[in-house]
Amino acid sequence: MIRTRLHELLGERRMKVAGLAQISGVSYPQLHRLYHGQTKRIDLNTLNSLCNALRITPKDLLDFSPDRRDEI
Repeated sequence: MIRTRLHELLGERRMKVAGLAQISGVSYPQLHRLYHGQTKRIDLNTLNSLCNALRITPKDLLDFSPDRRDEI
């Protein structure tokens, strides 16, 4: 599963979603969904805007953990 670390990153920076929306140009509703883990995909332009605004790489923003699969 891939999830965003936006909640953690904004907390570390003591930044609000509204502030990130202002500096990144990404809409508040879209950031709100990302912040709360309510989105299933992210556009590459959005990813680029967030990385530029936060001065991070996609690796810093996204977290990957393999899906658990039960073997038969």
